[in-house]
Amino acid sequence: MKIVLDTNVIIAAFAARGLCSEVFEVILAEHSILLSKQILTEVQKNLKNKLRLPPSFINEIINYLLSVSEIIGTVAVEKSACRDKNDNHILGAAMSGKADIIVTGDDDLLVIKRFKNIDILSPREFWERLKK
Repeated sequence: MKIVLDTNVIIAAFAARGLCSEVFEVILAEHSILLSKQILTEVQKNLKNKLRLPPSFINEIINYLLSVSEIIGTVAVEKSACRDKNDNHILGAAMSGKADIIVTGDDDLLVIKRFKNIDILSPREFWERLKK
């Protein structure tokens, strides 16, 4: 499957061992990770501002993500697609990359549940789906 990972899932995967890191590892091993430049920019900003990681380590993480992901563009989506317009780029990336699933912890995206045949799942929902 082709899967777009939202910034919050990536940050959680690198911040601590737990569900998001396990989801990341499974997707890495068995599926395709799709990321846009905007998602990578958000990841870089959050690694710096929220986790306060040193620039050299942030660069290593970004380079790693570049090496294991397919970098995709985004397409415009209607402004009303998500109640938080700042999250529309996630939907646009998923459409551009023909993703099957978006994995996110963002309630503004999760409430949509499905967008243009793309399932929007929390890390827990994704994990449960894998178990089936």
